[in-house]
Amino acid sequence: MLIIFFAQGVLKVNQLIEIRPGIVVKDESGNIKCTPIYSRIVSLFAEQNELQFAVPGGLIGVGTTMDPTLTRADRLVGQVLGEVGSLPEVYVELEVNFFLLRRLLGVRTKESERQGRVSKLAKGEILMLNIGSMSTGARVVAIKNVFAKLQLTSPVCTSKGEKIALSRRIEKHWRLIGWGEIQAGITLDVPSSPL
Repeated sequence: MLIIFFAQGVLKVNQLIEIRPGIVVKDESGNIKCTPIYSRIVSLFAEQNELQFAVPGGLIGVGTTMDPTLTRADRLVGQVLGEVGSLPEVYVELEVNFFLLRRLLGVRTKESERQGRVSKLAKGEILMLNIGSMSTGARVVAIKNVFAKLQLTSPVCTSKGEKIALSRRIEKHWRLIGWGEIQAGITLDVPSSPL
């Protein structure tokens, strides 16, 4: 049983579904490859109620024909589920239009006021991105004005125009430093559906 946050579309019992990016591996040359997971919905639940179809607006339990070992240890957290052929691209690098906060939120400063200020992004810096329910690391590859090119540590299924949160490691904690909007990026070739 998968527990998903349901954002758009309609899910029905016996519907064929796709989960992206799915199974992610690196080949011999270090290139990332992803293979979507295909399955069929056998049951839908909202709290204790069994459903025949589900519409957006909360958490839904989705029973599938998928091998349960794929869902063990929260391996599918942040993955996107949808009708076969309807999901957005899988990105390994993003170009974002970003906005930084003036001050850090929830951080007490003792010595100086400068400690609470958010400094500019630096090339080579490691950030944490929150894209939908996916949290992934990202390295800043390039910066120009309010645009940044970010290389992701793991592939993300998302679309242009999606809002993201940017966090920086400060005193051993990830702190929100700003947000952004996806403008473009480098996508992975996803194998077409065998169904």
